[in-house]
Amino acid sequence: MDAMQRAIQVRGVSKLYRIGTRDQMNESLGAAAIDFLRSPLKNYRKYRSLYRFDDVDMAADEGGRNDILWSLRDVSFDVDQGEVVGIIGRNGAGKSTLLKILSRITPPTLGELEIRGRISSLLEVGTGFHPELTGRENVYLNGTILGMTKREVDRKFDEIAAFAAIDRFLDTPVKRYSSGMKVRLAFAVAAHLEPEILIIDEVLAVGDAAFQRKCLNKMQEVGQEGRTVLFVSHNVPAVSRLCSRVIMLDQGRLLHDGPTGEVISRYVNAGMGTMAVREWAENEAPGSDLGHLRAVRIRDESGQIAGSVDIRRPITVEMEYELHESGHHVLPNFHFFNADGIQLFSAHDVDPAWRGRPRPAGRYVSSALIPGNLLAEGTVFINVAVVTLDPVVKVFHEREVTAFQVIDSIDGDSARGEWTGDMKGVMRPMLKWTTRYTPSEELPLRRVAGSED
Repeated sequence: MDAMQRAIQVRGVSKLYRIGTRDQMNESLGAAAIDFLRSPLKNYRKYRSLYRFDDVDMAADEGGRNDILWSLRDVSFDVDQGEVVGIIGRNGAGKSTLLKILSRITPPTLGELEIRGRISSLLEVGTGFHPELTGRENVYLNGTILGMTKREVDRKFDEIAAFAAIDRFLDTPVKRYSSGMKVRLAFAVAAHLEPEILIIDEVLAVGDAAFQRKCLNKMQEVGQEGRTVLFVSHNVPAVSRLCSRVIMLDQGRLLHDGPTGEVISRYVNAGMGTMAVREWAENEAPGSDLGHLRAVRIRDESGQIAGSVDIRRPITVEMEYELHESGHHVLPNFHFFNADGIQLFSAHDVDPAWRGRPRPAGRYVSSALIPGNLLAEGTVFINVAVVTLDPVVKVFHEREVTAFQVIDSIDGDSARGEWTGDMKGVMRPMLKWTTRYTPSEELPLRRVAGSED
């Protein structure tokens, strides 16, 4: 693609910080006196070292130094005009540092970047607001900082005030605003003043649920208008709904850059301690004298191990286990929970080949197919168990052994239809809808109150 169509180009960007180290205590009064006399020069050198890294070998791995932090390390990527790109990663991965560099709040230590277009950033609650000025005055101040003329701000002012829903407090100093009011006004200004590039950090977590929905819908509108959006969030469903591409950072490095579903799957599997496949060695397998659990796997419709699935596609959960004794009627079962700990449903093995039959000792793989358009978006955790029947005896029961991510998208045929906002509920089945239509001219005349026959 022609470089002129790039909104953002980042090449080898690194950011170093010098972090504090504990000073050694003086063991004598004389040493303390000498240290006091040297302190002005010592403090100057310490201050100077915060911004100069002459003693750092940039090409070497500095992981062993305890006074240097690589907040970003050799990050490169491009963002095209009109792209909506998500940036994810654990706390401390370098996401906010990257956005501050892109917003020109702080310069990179190494590397270069090119930005084409006017940027509007919302990185922290109340960023760019003067606490002594009123909400109305801060709208004009922010607009001016973003390069808008007064006429442009005048044209958008009513929309901004309506979106922020703080009409009564527009002429109140911002220092008296709650954090929620500040973020509502800040987002309204950033999103409505028509920047070519909109950068949003995790500040939306401050707002209530209704306002978060408004923000997500607004960002979707901004993307559909052809403007570029960079969206940083730990809200995986929101990222998957808004972004067609996701960048994943880890310890300052760009770890993955690709389609949303693929990168989110890697992020979920890497960050939650359980993966789409869990296997146990012979001496570690959970169980009892009756049997042991050997593996649990999540597979997509092609049979590949998958940590995420499109909400419209089926997914298979399989349990591999051993029975040590013959003659027992056993019942393998799965239990599914969402990230809030709410149980979604349970599933018991109803395979007719083994139903009502005692099973001989040996190794088994029991699989359950979950159809598409059934689960809601989000993370699904799985408990697995096997019990005997008549009498009921637990062979094993393991909690949260695996998990997978259900990813929703506004594209395609799902229960979402044309709705782009939040959808509540722990399930999202694709129901069959029918509609009957009667033309208005065929409807009986309605009697109007007070009219004469």
